[in-house]
Amino acid sequence: MSRSFWKFWDDFKEYIVLVLLLVLSLIIFSSNKNAKIQKVRSYAFVSFSFINSAISDVISYTQLKYENDRLRYQNSQLMMQVNRLREYGIVNEELKKLIGFKDSVNYPLITSKIIAKSNSNSQTIFTIDVGTNKGVRCGMPVITDVGLLGIVTAVASDYSIVKTLKDREVKLTVKNQRSRCDALMKWNGEDIIIYNIPKTNDFEVGDRIITSELSSIVPIPIPVGVVKEISKVETGIFKEMKIKPYVDFDRVSHVFVLGIVNSEIKNNFELNFYNRN
Repeated sequence: MSRSFWKFWDDFKEYIVLVLLLVLSLIIFSSNKNAKIQKVRSYAFVSFSFINSAISDVISYTQLKYENDRLRYQNSQLMMQVNRLREYGIVNEELKKLIGFKDSVNYPLITSKIIAKSNSNSQTIFTIDVGTNKGVRCGMPVITDVGLLGIVTAVASDYSIVKTLKDREVKLTVKNQRSRCDALMKWNGEDIIIYNIPKTNDFEVGDRIITSELSSIVPIPIPVGVVKEISKVETGIFKEMKIKPYVDFDRVSHVFVLGIVNSEIKNNFELNFYNRN
């Protein structure tokens, strides 16, 4: 034990003596009543306080920065989780509506999801995730729980192309459900319109528009939209009107393919969503 102590002393005696002398000097310095010494001591204390305050501020700033970074990271994680839960909720509501709608009709419906959208002034085309593997064929109408979205125009084994109502090539014969007047409907690049309507035909803003049995594409009554504006025609015998579609083409993500083509549609078929929207 003594050998270890003397070895330690030999190795660190200079540092030990220095510390003892510094402590002794501070004790003598603090107990000295000389005015000059007290003034120096005051300056020393002020300097020490300033340095200590600066060091504390730096440490506090570093700690606060670290804490802010950590909280921002946690907020980002929570934001992503909340957004994911909100997305799940929206999709859940949409799927619940589709499930309820499918149970309410007595016609073959093929459930599908939109996997791609292509938009331009002249056309809006969707790609869905079902094809011949699910029995989809060209000419089948594509609907949602609120109305008609478009027509299947191309089919592969596991996906299909759907031309929507916002496509210049999709022209349908439709009917005013209230007045029973038939008319032609198309996309003009800005709006879905009904055109070449005789002024004498009974159309009013708010009338429900459905597909007509006279249509060679969709000869069954599927809701399309409502009349939102009727043009004022000063001359001529025809007028046109803008239609607000029931389907929200920007937000829709899940659809049904009506699993039958025109030649197989039964005359007594009637969809059960007339009174929706």
